[in-house]
Amino acid sequence: MQTNEIAVLGENGLASNTGWLTVYHADTQTGEYNGSSDEYLIPGVPAHSYADAPPADVATGQAVRRAADGLRWEVVADFRGQTAYDTRTRQPQVIDTLGDLPEHLTLLPPSGEFDRWQDDTWVTDTAAQHATTVLAAQRDLDARRQAARERISELTYAEELAMATETETRLLKEWKIYLVQLGRINTAAAPDIDWPTEPAH
Repeated sequence: MQTNEIAVLGENGLASNTGWLTVYHADTQTGEYNGSSDEYLIPGVPAHSYADAPPADVATGQAVRRAADGLRWEVVADFRGQTAYDTRTRQPQVIDTLGDLPEHLTLLPPSGEFDRWQDDTWVTDTAAQHATTVLAAQRDLDARRQAARERISELTYAEELAMATETETRLLKEWKIYLVQLGRINTAAAPDIDWPTEPAH
C-alpha cells in the first residue's frame, strides 16, 4: 500500500475521505474472492470490492465468495471441474459453479446402466438387469431356431425328392436334434445357458 494518506471508511461502508486502502475483490457473477489491490479512494469503494478481508485459511475443495447479501465473505464448497452424476438419469456433468451440489447430483460414479440411486449410494437393479439379459437370450434363441428351421427345410426338400446325399441325410438328423435341444432352452436362466452346438452347414 502507498505510504501517503490512508482512506477511512464511514459507517455506511464508503470512504469518508480520499486516500489509499487495500480492498478485496469478488467476481461479479459468482461472488468468488479473486484478489486484492491497493486503491486510491475518493469517498466510496470500487464496485465489487470490499474493505473487509476474506478468511485466510481455506481448505482444499473450498472457495471464498461474497455472500448474496453483500455484507460478508463466506467459505463454500468448490467442486468446479469435477464430474458429478445425476442420481435420476446417471448422466455425467462437469460442475462449473460454486457451492454445494444440488440434491440430485453425486460425485460417486454409477457402475453400470442398471444402477439406481438408493440411500445415498448406487445399487444395481438386479431385476432390470436380469430382465434385459433374458430378453437378449430370447432374441438369440429365436434367431437360432429360425436358422435351424430354414436349414431343416432345405435338407427336407432334398430328402423328399430322393436327392439327399448321405451327408445331407446325416445333417438333417443333426439339425432336427439341434432344434429339439433349442426348444428345451429356458431363457429365464440367462445368462447361465448351456447353448447346444450348431451342426455343420
